[in-house]
Amino acid sequence: MELRQLECFVAVAEESNFTRAAIRLHIVQSAVSATIKALERELGATLLDRNSKRVLLTDAGTALLPRARIALDAAREAADAVSEVRGGLRGTLRVGTMTSIRLIDLPALLGAFHQRYPGVLLQTSAAPSGSQGLVDALLERRLDLAFVSLPGPRPAGLTLIDLTASVLDLVVPLAHPLAGRRQVTVAELAGMDFVDSPRGYGNRTVTDRVFADASVARRVAIEITDVATGVDFVRHGLGVALLPRFVLGDAQDVATLTVSDANLEWPLSLALPSERAQGAAARAMIAMTRELLS
Repeated sequence: MELRQLECFVAVAEESNFTRAAIRLHIVQSAVSATIKALERELGATLLDRNSKRVLLTDAGTALLPRARIALDAAREAADAVSEVRGGLRGTLRVGTMTSIRLIDLPALLGAFHQRYPGVLLQTSAAPSGSQGLVDALLERRLDLAFVSLPGPRPAGLTLIDLTASVLDLVVPLAHPLAGRRQVTVAELAGMDFVDSPRGYGNRTVTDRVFADASVARRVAIEITDVATGVDFVRHGLGVALLPRFVLGDAQDVATLTVSDANLEWPLSLALPSERAQGAAARAMIAMTRELLS
């Protein structure tokens, strides 16, 4: 069994598609198919169900996947250790991000990291399912680090490095009855249509918890994946929204109020798996993130 075979298998399993796996690996699809077939012959088991439009794992494939990820991680860590001894940081660092992460200057951070460690290939990805999707990717070994917002109890299997936070303020159209106010209570927001992120996003978790604790029903009329666009939806009368202050600096034609009786702090953390050792590149990224925010 070769590492390249495991790499192809993991790529197909994660992409659920041979074509996308080939693009990810920068090889032709026929090579991916041939490699998987060779692995199946060697193991004496079918790993993938190819009879559907979406490639699915068989029971044997499901059993192999976490072990294949562990083997690939071990090989990557071994290569990192040798590079570190030789005085140069190399390898690949997989970083997950939220779709809107303006609490820190992520491009500046990644750019500084690239300049300092040009031998490290940075791969970044955002999860459409928000921070919860990033947590799943970390626990499944598809990411090394992730910038997440996880208010409340900390997930098992993860270590969180707290970075910063923002408060969510209520944003309403200028013609809204609350527009002339400076503060509002949660109870006064009952029955209003809200613009909010999908479930699994940190800001949605904060807001849902506040309304649940106050026993106030809330209706989310429009879901958005980028909180920076929330002001536009409010401005056009499609609802009210609880948005982080960092997107409200230049907001036009809307009114901003604070919610006086609720904790609406939206945290940002750097998450890493606690059950496996971090490679040299991941440790360097953690150190640089702390350096940037110090």
